[in-house]
Amino acid sequence: MITIVPAYGADITNGEELVAAMHKKYAGKWYKTLTFVQKNTIYKPDGTTENSLWFEAMSAPGRLRVDFDPLTKGDGMMFADGQQHIFKDGKLANTRPMVHPLMAPGFDVYTQPAAATVRQLNELKFDLTTLHEDTWNGQPVYVVGAKAGDLKTNQFWVNKKTMLFVRMLQTVGKNKDQVQETQFNKYRKFKGGWVAEEVVFLIDGKKNFVEEYSDTQANVTLAPDLFDTGKWMTTDRKYYIKK
Repeated sequence: MITIVPAYGADITNGEELVAAMHKKYAGKWYKTLTFVQKNTIYKPDGTTENSLWFEAMSAPGRLRVDFDPLTKGDGMMFADGQQHIFKDGKLANTRPMVHPLMAPGFDVYTQPAAATVRQLNELKFDLTTLHEDTWNGQPVYVVGAKAGDLKTNQFWVNKKTMLFVRMLQTVGKNKDQVQETQFNKYRKFKGGWVAEEVVFLIDGKKNFVEEYSDTQANVTLAPDLFDTGKWMTTDRKYYIKK
């Protein structure tokens, strides 16, 4: 099936058209690689918080490497080729199929064919036939996957003007009875693309986890074996060290 991309300013009526328009706006301009330091804050039920530090490298589309601090311990995870790999003490501990729910609409959509993103979003259980318009932080947005007023069905939100992903709601939990909300905030422009340098996660409306990015660099040269699971500890990670 051929997806027809609406002209700029024309009405977008479904998720496939939106994905195609998102890709068209940044095709050939969006950065291909990205590195950053990520500060995490976990918000606990007792009101206390806990912090951690991750070092990340992305190669779009589809590849993300996350090394946990301290780097010498060798803990972390990698997303590549539709799989998630978990590392413990420098060794591969687990591998499972996974489409990263935030990379698909937040990064990969701008660097891969629209049809590939559509397949990923279908696999993530978003109903691309359902779309409505709303506002988010005072800006008009497209909402894909749910009807107006429904904040419990899987859905993602995209700014109408910038065509940037800004919000996602997904059902989670053992019985799918909780709603996890993800917000992409504080966008900054980098090398023809954009990075949301704050990512906020909420469970049933309560803040659960916050990511804050720093030392962000786009279109950097990455070691050729950075995403080789067999070379997790031996590949060159020098760009993680702040100069």
